[in-house]
Amino acid sequence: MRQHGYVEGQNVAIVSRFGTGDPASLVGKVEQVTQAKPALIVARGTAVRALRAERQLPVLIAVSGDPVELGLADSLARPGRNFTGTTFMSLEVAAKRVDLLKQAVPKLRNLIALSNLDHPGEPAERQATAAAATALGMMMTPVLFTGARELDTALAAVRGARGDAMIVFPEGVTMGNRVKVAQFAAEQRLPTMFGWSEYCEAGGLMSYGANQREAYVHLATYADRVLRGSKPADLPIERPTRFELVLNLKTARALAVQIPQTLALAAARVIE
Repeated sequence: MRQHGYVEGQNVAIVSRFGTGDPASLVGKVEQVTQAKPALIVARGTAVRALRAERQLPVLIAVSGDPVELGLADSLARPGRNFTGTTFMSLEVAAKRVDLLKQAVPKLRNLIALSNLDHPGEPAERQATAAAATALGMMMTPVLFTGARELDTALAAVRGARGDAMIVFPEGVTMGNRVKVAQFAAEQRLPTMFGWSEYCEAGGLMSYGANQREAYVHLATYADRVLRGSKPADLPIERPTRFELVLNLKTARALAVQIPQTLALAAARVIE
């Protein structure tokens, strides 16, 4: 925001409110924010769902799911309501993740997909992933769960599925439990592909997706436009156009996975 001429304490006040990730914990916070009638609200993850009933105040969002399926917008190109921002969901990336994982694990035949049913847009992502797996001569075994309360049960199901590798779709529950998921995969000696680099930093093998920090920095451009009078209804919900491969070589060595030199050279970042 400073790059756009906003200096906190001088011409803008930024007030932060946080919850635990449980929508119920955010109800009071949302009421506090909306009753204060701010010029603009910025929300991510679970907080976006908690704000769905808001119809007047402009809201900038950063979500991993589908804003249209969430009921926040009429379409990505023309939201038509008081919500706009960015979505990290990009079905075009699904096939690339499968291909990259196959390059790292050439003997991959049974790909487990850990998928949260409570994540809007994830059925389409599973479908795109299954199609990519089939095209590469593999089968995809979906392991489905609904919310954080079912994650441990899902991981137990992964253990029984005897897959050769696992892909974990990027969303709030697995992101919040990324250390647990990465440790589980390490214990099972299961190579993993994730959607965001934070999962790799927690011990995952690979990730391919948008750089979240860059997306949030870019969101400030939209904040500036809204504060200058633009309506969220007229600002397209953007999707990332640049994706990065991140590799965790420490995890690769622990799993005895030989990362091809071509992948190592293509990586935006390598965690040693």
